[in-house]
Amino acid sequence: MSTPAITRDLIVGHTRALKLPGVARSFEALARQAQAAHWPYEDYLHEVLNAEHTSRHESVIRQRLREARFPEVKTLETFDFATAEGVHAAQIHTLARGEWVTRPENLILAGPIGTGKTHLAIALGVEATRQKRRVLFTRAADLVRQLLEARDARELARLQRRLLTQDVLIIDELGFVPFDRVGGELLFNLIADRYERRATVVTTNLAFAEWVTVFAGDEKLTTALLDRLAHHATVITTKGKSYRMKKRRTSAD
Repeated sequence: MSTPAITRDLIVGHTRALKLPGVARSFEALARQAQAAHWPYEDYLHEVLNAEHTSRHESVIRQRLREARFPEVKTLETFDFATAEGVHAAQIHTLARGEWVTRPENLILAGPIGTGKTHLAIALGVEATRQKRRVLFTRAADLVRQLLEARDARELARLQRRLLTQDVLIIDELGFVPFDRVGGELLFNLIADRYERRATVVTTNLAFAEWVTVFAGDEKLTTALLDRLAHHATVITTKGKSYRMKKRRTSAD
């Protein structure tokens, strides 16, 4: 038995006024199920409210995913653990549960170019958005440029506050572009502000001993940054040859 048109229109009007899109999408189908299975009124009400709760949860996740600014969405389901050297599936799936974000701790993914560091960083970021965490992805060079521009525009404090609100900040490709002293100091200040307050992920193609080359040869600054970043951190070292190079060779053969 279908809902009378007048009643349906009234219900839809109420759902719009009260901003209940989950109820609007589900109440008719659930009403049919309730009639067919002779549900008590309380069971029907529970299912309708559950549909709204699910709708809102999914909406928050979609919003978090948009705000994260991933260059592309990559997931753990599409990561090839079988060919990834230095990466253990059990450890990654443990990280995916998100306790390290709650504590909060950091994650450093270090290894040669093309060995899955960015894929893993994004995939773990996606898992964090599914837990309704605030996540932001940025390349290291872009982040430092934004910090410098904000300083010049006298908006640095505002940017720093916004970055501090992110439950997970993913800084990708540290080491590709060296920074001058001012840029290095701004990045250090950001990581120091987040230390033991928010989780930070860094991907890099450099060994720790080489980080000084990125920070204008400033050993004291580099040591202080590593001290804060690596403390309470999980370090995963990827190995092997680039996945992209492997694919090219496979295609050529």
